[in-house]
Amino acid sequence: MYKSFNKKSMRVIKEEHQGISTILAFVLIPISGFATDIYIPSLPSMAGELHVSNAAVQLSILLFMVSYGLSQLLVGSLLDSFGRFRLGSVALLAFSLSSFAIAFTNNIYLIYAMRILQGIAVSFIMVGKRAYFMDIYKGDKLKHYTSLFSIVWAVAPIIAPFLGGYFQELWGWQSNFLSLGFFSLAILVLEQIYSGESLKVRHPFQFKSIVNVYSMMIRTGDFSYGLVILALSYSMLVVFGMTSPFLIEHVFHFSPVVSGYSALLSGVALMTGGIISKALISRPLDRKVLVAVSLQILFALLMIGVNRLWTNIYTLMIFVALIHLLGGFIFNIVFAYALGRFTKNAGVASGITGGGNYVVTSFFAYMITGLFRISNVALLGVAYLVLAVLLLGAFVLFRKARLASERVETMIQTNRA
Repeated sequence: MYKSFNKKSMRVIKEEHQGISTILAFVLIPISGFATDIYIPSLPSMAGELHVSNAAVQLSILLFMVSYGLSQLLVGSLLDSFGRFRLGSVALLAFSLSSFAIAFTNNIYLIYAMRILQGIAVSFIMVGKRAYFMDIYKGDKLKHYTSLFSIVWAVAPIIAPFLGGYFQELWGWQSNFLSLGFFSLAILVLEQIYSGESLKVRHPFQFKSIVNVYSMMIRTGDFSYGLVILALSYSMLVVFGMTSPFLIEHVFHFSPVVSGYSALLSGVALMTGGIISKALISRPLDRKVLVAVSLQILFALLMIGVNRLWTNIYTLMIFVALIHLLGGFIFNIVFAYALGRFTKNAGVASGITGGGNYVVTSFFAYMITGLFRISNVALLGVAYLVLAVLLLGAFVLFRKARLASERVETMIQTNRA
């Protein structure tokens, strides 16, 4: 049985503050990207100053992603049962304090522990804010906002490494985490002034019913294959982020600022793909995704061929921008589809969509970087090609499951009529 929140015991959002609260929710959507992308230009410097290998500092990214992804699979039910606001506020405070802790240590193992804590904290923030929109908005307005999620999220890959490159040059890698700490602390203060609880009806925290909801969602073919498509699309960005600083700074001998600019171009391409997908929102889903994946395969093949003959940072970034633009296009389409699949369990759906994406992304990114040990542009092209071919296979299965689901729903509606 569902229960309404007691408005006297829970702080609800004031109607006059709803607009500001929505803006704050959008501001927090990119926080997971900021938590990883801002220190990408600092990876080589961190490895040197901490006296660890490149793989050791890359592991800090993967630990955050795995922690963030696994946590999202669990926190949705907590947020549906106990509300978004209080848990989100505690998570923001934890993220801020852990950022300061990382900035003031040279112990890689403490950094690992804090990154795991940050992954858990960000999962509460992100799942809660995505669910916020499903709590507050309905119909076309909800569809409009969910289609903006990946576009807004792409702000992080654009701004974060750009700022991080300059922070690294001016103040060192620690300044990246100090900026994260102050940013999240400022948002926490604004949340206490302008935001509040958005959940209208809470779901009882019953283990059996929660397991049944998770099981139902995972067994839904188009939803599960959609998560794989999201992970493969995002893996392209993660693989580039983990390897590009070493290519740009060690192979091409440019500064961390150039690494930041390169990541900025990658992020702009990702956002552009999301904007294009929103402009084509009324076009058939299958045709859009199939064309985009086919082009990714083509550009990956060209990237391998061209860079075996003639390689520099310009040929690298041309192909990266094209492939990431298509990745952003695909991600935005499928992400909006997955989020809208189960609106009655918004917190759980948001958690599985985001968490499943990050867990599977971590697996693919770790597998690809470990398998190919990317040390030149051609090998990065091979990594893109493998991911694009896997994406094509996942899309074929997604399309088959989606059509089957539509046929079942049509039969049910016909029988009811």
